[in-house]
Amino acid sequence: MHASEMGFFSLGVAIVAAAYAVFAATLGHRWNSPRVLASARNAVYVVSGSMFMAAAVLAYLLVGHDFGVAYVVGNSSIAQPWYFDLAGLYGGQAGSLLVWATGLALFSGLAVYVNRNRLPQVMPWAIATMMTVQVFFLIVLIFLSSPFERLSVPLLDGQGVNALLRDPGFLIHPPFLLFGYMSWTIPFAMAIGAMISRRTDSQWLNAARPWLLVAWLIQSIGLMLGAWWAYHVLGWGGFWNWDPVENVAFLPWLTGTAFLHSTMVQERRGLLRRWNLLLMLSTFLLAIFGTLVVRGGLLDSVHNFATSSLGPSFLAFLGFSLAVSLFLFFTRAKDIDSTQRFDFAVSKESGFLVNNLLFVGIAFATFWGTVFPLLTEVYNGSKITVGAPFYEKVNGPLFLAILVLMGVGPLLAWRRTTWSVIKRNFRPPLIVAALWLIFLITVLRITNAWSLAGLTAIAFVFGTVALEYYRGIRARQWRSGETIPVAISNLVAHNRRRYGGYIVHIGILLVALGVIGVSIHQKDLDVTLRPGEAATIGDYTLVFQGMGERRGVDNHVTEATLTVFKNGEFWDEVHPRRVVYDGQEDQPTSQVAIRTTAKEDLYVLLGAWDDQVATFLMFVNPLVMWLWVGGVVFLVGTMVALWPAPRNVGSRLVKPAEKPPG
Repeated sequence: MHASEMGFFSLGVAIVAAAYAVFAATLGHRWNSPRVLASARNAVYVVSGSMFMAAAVLAYLLVGHDFGVAYVVGNSSIAQPWYFDLAGLYGGQAGSLLVWATGLALFSGLAVYVNRNRLPQVMPWAIATMMTVQVFFLIVLIFLSSPFERLSVPLLDGQGVNALLRDPGFLIHPPFLLFGYMSWTIPFAMAIGAMISRRTDSQWLNAARPWLLVAWLIQSIGLMLGAWWAYHVLGWGGFWNWDPVENVAFLPWLTGTAFLHSTMVQERRGLLRRWNLLLMLSTFLLAIFGTLVVRGGLLDSVHNFATSSLGPSFLAFLGFSLAVSLFLFFTRAKDIDSTQRFDFAVSKESGFLVNNLLFVGIAFATFWGTVFPLLTEVYNGSKITVGAPFYEKVNGPLFLAILVLMGVGPLLAWRRTTWSVIKRNFRPPLIVAALWLIFLITVLRITNAWSLAGLTAIAFVFGTVALEYYRGIRARQWRSGETIPVAISNLVAHNRRRYGGYIVHIGILLVALGVIGVSIHQKDLDVTLRPGEAATIGDYTLVFQGMGERRGVDNHVTEATLTVFKNGEFWDEVHPRRVVYDGQEDQPTSQVAIRTTAKEDLYVLLGAWDDQVATFLMFVNPLVMWLWVGGVVFLVGTMVALWPAPRNVGSRLVKPAEKPPG
């Protein structure tokens, strides 16, 4: 049996096992048959193994350069490094869908195993839901877009991955994005199971929470890596351009973030149960919509590297998922009613609700701007594109409000926040924010209103986080006499979810700092120079020395050399390049020259050139380094929140729990 036939056979086994799991889980639950339910779980494990085998076979074909397989020809080549051959696994449409489906199979198997003795009323329906999604993707992979289709005559070499994807960022960004879309399926399936079984209390939420955090973390990493890749490869001088593919990856993150916040209200007060289910359903539907846009060819994007005929199939599945979700949501309305009511307008739960409304508002504005070209094409036959200014004007103030609320929320009390609590809690961070605002105006001479508002909000939130840590550390020192490092360690270990969340907030503050720096204070220059001529941007003067060319293994490189002087003194030398890969001469790619400091990036892109002159795009991007640092802090905080708390943590407290003095 040829390897490609083995891969196709694995998909066949997977679809049979997945279909069986749907029926066995459903009937086993209705018949109350433990044996049938066990067989459904075993079928999920078979799907996991079969999908892993199919993905491994495709990886083998790519690295082994089997040019008798059509997908291998399009995503592998002899001259291409092996790691880009392997990355071809998700470089094309069929391969990326296989990765999506394989991830779902593995996550489903793990979720079923972890919950095999939990939620007996919910999990059978969750299994049926997960495997229904699996069956859809397997139908696509077997009948519509097979990665194992063979050519009638094998070729001698392949095309390799798209030129824009031959970058280290491509090795890690796409799989995180695909797994981000996929991973929302697990908590969605649990939500569907909770509604079908009418067990919509917080038990399903507790079981789904680790999967929610994992999905959110993967999607967050995918977004950050995408921003980094765009900044280093696409050459537009920034990290985000409100492109349709960027937008659809952002949408489930927005609603998922709202959901993670509002689950705290349901767990603590029994509120927002309907709202939480609606958010979870919306997040999954937006993840499917994102997959449709990325791989279904629904919208034009710089991130789309191939046309596709899968749009109708994905639209049909999206419509089916929407119909089922709404049917269950409305027919179970009485079962998912909240057990409590809001007591007072100024409270922590009210703050979470406002936070949710802001996130949903951004998601709606982004979704509307993304689909608007489609709607205009249907209405008048021509697409009217929505550009970055629309998103910045609409979403900018909403993001600022969320930033402020990040500082307000922790200072509010549950149920009711009295005026005395407001005065006591808000005074320190407001003082920090006021002093910082004075410094910005008088010392740094910043006059832009949006910049002042954003930077002041950052200071306010930082003051809130510092106050929360200070109070926690002080309480532990008073109770047990711990040193500051020990108190910090035990404080976080005692409540990883809360204090890990605060670390995430610090990461977001750093990301916001980078966004403000680039979005508001970026300098740019488009200049054409002869050898020996200079251009000045910000504190930098760049002298063009000349052009050079060299031959790579499978490409041709054209390189410019510029000497950089900073404040009149020699600082560095930069070499922006253009690369043309063999067989893809119509897709020259840029290798941007970037020099990074804590204050700003110098960003130089080679545009056009001839024997006499060269054209450059130059940018000075303030504070952009802190965006990437913030992403790392963000990741650390999420890992802290996810990490299981040790048993008996906090047992070292020896004094009774009284309020510390002051």
